[in-house]
Amino acid sequence: MSTLKINEINKCNDDGASENLLPVKTPKETDDTTNGKLKAFEEAITFSEALERTKYGKFNYFLIIISGLVLANVLLETSAVAFYMPVAHCDLQLTNSRKGLLSAIGYVGMIVSSHLWGFLADTRGRRRVIRPTLIAGFVVTVVSSFATNFWSMLVLRLINGIFVSGASATIYAYISEFHTDRTRSKVMMISSFIFAIGAMFMPFLSFAVINREWRLDLSFMGLVYKPWRLFVIVCGIPGLVCGIAMYFLPESPKFLLSMNKEEETKEVLQQMYRMNGGKDELVIPHLLSEEDNTEVIETKDKGSYSIFSFLATMWNQTVPLFRRKYIRTTTIVCTTQFWLYVITNGLYMWFPYIVNAMGEFMKNHPGENRNLCRIVYDKHDKMDLSVNNSTLIDCPDKLENTTYMYSLLMEILYVSTFAVITLIINRVSKIVIMVTMIIFCSSCGLAAVWLPYTSISAILYVILFLVGISINVLGAATVDLYPTQLRAMAMCVSLMMGRIGSVVGTNIVGALVANYCELTFYISCFAMLSCALLILFLPRSITSEKSPSTPENA
Repeated sequence: MSTLKINEINKCNDDGASENLLPVKTPKETDDTTNGKLKAFEEAITFSEALERTKYGKFNYFLIIISGLVLANVLLETSAVAFYMPVAHCDLQLTNSRKGLLSAIGYVGMIVSSHLWGFLADTRGRRRVIRPTLIAGFVVTVVSSFATNFWSMLVLRLINGIFVSGASATIYAYISEFHTDRTRSKVMMISSFIFAIGAMFMPFLSFAVINREWRLDLSFMGLVYKPWRLFVIVCGIPGLVCGIAMYFLPESPKFLLSMNKEEETKEVLQQMYRMNGGKDELVIPHLLSEEDNTEVIETKDKGSYSIFSFLATMWNQTVPLFRRKYIRTTTIVCTTQFWLYVITNGLYMWFPYIVNAMGEFMKNHPGENRNLCRIVYDKHDKMDLSVNNSTLIDCPDKLENTTYMYSLLMEILYVSTFAVITLIINRVSKIVIMVTMIIFCSSCGLAAVWLPYTSISAILYVILFLVGISINVLGAATVDLYPTQLRAMAMCVSLMMGRIGSVVGTNIVGALVANYCELTFYISCFAMLSCALLILFLPRSITSEKSPSTPENA
């Protein structure tokens, strides 16, 4: 019986009521539709399964190298100031308070912009944030090398910090979304290993560039271009290289899928497959999302340019991080990042000062031993005496070899530890690794203050900074704790807290270390031990909480 006749009979049975004729499918048509949906469902695969089909090869290696260089660029841009500050003392008219400001200003730029970059990365794309900020950061770095005074350098390094922030947090989400759960953690640690190798070259770079004796008179600009200025540019070159390389890398496929751009996602997967040696066409059916998108707030219409609507959208993108589902995770991650950065960036900015003081003591008093803080107090007293006597301040153009030696020792230990963690990251829980590293390094920091043996204290003081490795492990853990649409924002918010720790650490350490050296170490180390306890309460990753076979994953 035809559909039309069935509807006519139904119309007569309704006492002539006027209704639209509704087509009714026959049993055969219903069976065909059901079978078609089932067939389409059977052909659909998850995003992780699609990633597995792209294989693992040249594309992944290239991505890992670029990601590692991006991380190294962040370190070089922010930490290089610790090496050129002592020799730029007179050129930039630096006092101790100004040194603290210059050390912290890059992190201030990161703090004020982290939220914006996280929002843009989660709503506009990872690549669209990373690429322009890397290139813009290098341009500002070049300009800052020509700064003629403290204030111009301060403003330029602030702007540089804003651009450096764009890539520093987004790169974690970017690289993780090209890999499956099976390889993600290991890949992130390999890129961090490359970052450590880049960091190891910093003492060599500073020694090779800063300890030269050439000068270039640029009288038309009112400055003498010295080696330390060239060192500023050299430290920014990795950012330029990575910015150019990003033109050859695609947008994150997982981000594209989360934005319902399935065809573009398939194109990226095809590109990965071809670069990894695939010869035939990669067959990818319908892709299934593996994450719960209920926490994601839709962005406003592209035609709306109201600053209030923009800020409201950015706020809505942040709110889910502090709702019941993620509040515990966000609190623990942000607190841990804060104290990790207090030590690895804040306290590290005074590393050359303290190491130089210890090196001078060992050079001038061979065979003698003295407590680390006692040496710091003596050094400060000598500086006060020099100021009170109105003697001329020395303007060194080179750094002591002791600074390079202990800096190199630190970087070698960094690389070695990263290599070990890379090998065990998939076999040992990230929580176990972080807790072990924090307890060990914090204990070494406390021992460095307590022991009266100068050379041993210097080595223990170096080991304290290895706690910074936990930042990379925590980053690898964080991307597993949030869904794709919140991942970049979560990383940026946590790293924003870390950079606040850098600013606090740099200035508070500078204020305390000269008169309350022991207290400086006690606060930092015991706070880190407390964070080790907090880390134990981190939840499992979202990928381990869901089963791929559950309907929610579709």
